Amino acid sequence: MFEIATELAALLILAAVLAGFVDAIAGGGGLITVPALLLAGASPVEALATNKLQGTFGAATATLTYARAGHVRLREQALMAVISGLGGAAGALAAHLIPAEVLRLIMPAILIGVAAFFALRKGLTDEDRAQRMRPAVFSFTAVPLIAAYDGLFGPGTGSFFMIAFVVLAGYGVLKATAHTKLLNFASNLGALAVFAFSGATWWIIGFAMALGQVLGAAIGAKVAMVVGAKVIRPLLVLTSTAMALRLLWQAWG
Repeated sequence: MFEIATELAALLILAAVLAGFVDAIAGGGGLITVPALLLAGASPVEALATNKLQGTFGAATATLTYARAGHVRLREQALMAVISGLGGAAGALAAHLIPAEVLRLIMPAILIGVAAFFALRKGLTDEDRAQRMRPAVFSFTAVPLIAAYDGLFGPGTGSFFMIAFVVLAGYGVLKATAHTKLLNFASNLGALAVFAFSGATWWIIGFAMALGQVLGAAIGAKVAMVVGAKVIRPLLVLTSTAMALRLLWQAWG
């Protein structure tokens, strides 16, 4: 039934549950699912395409959970989400223009910087702060750039959206997390629309992993809303550092 052995499929579904939980809180779920897909025998393109499929469901679940609790107003953020979706599609289309090796070299330093910011920056709470960039400017600069990166490469997208919302838009940590999942869902969907025509997606295992993502994301979003910045900050530091170390390991390997 699956594209791979049933026991491998079961392990991938479990990996998706864990990834959905982590991603709903701090991003970085791809750090779990992409290596798992590669270990299961997927090619890099198959792993990326299948990851976008299952990750879209997790991001959608987290977004709806946050929206129902009033942490994000979907209608008010519709334009920003559309821009993110177009950015994700553009990044996926341009994936062959920029060598992945170039991104792998610069990404560890950026991710370590993200981890250091959330670990050392004082005053990061769930309260909003001074806005440094108007919403319209933010929507047409930071959002498409980060979304295009998501379609092009992927790891760290949630962390980049988080730091942009906190530093530029002035959002509190929980509000930034909620809005990050909305834009991450949109960029995933845009990239998936492109990858769907590549013929590289493992559709059956991708949808099975999506069920795991839905479960993990629903639990993760509820945990984040209960404890807020107390769990989001350390998990962001952990996932950003782990992604940086993995990319360094790949580059040196």
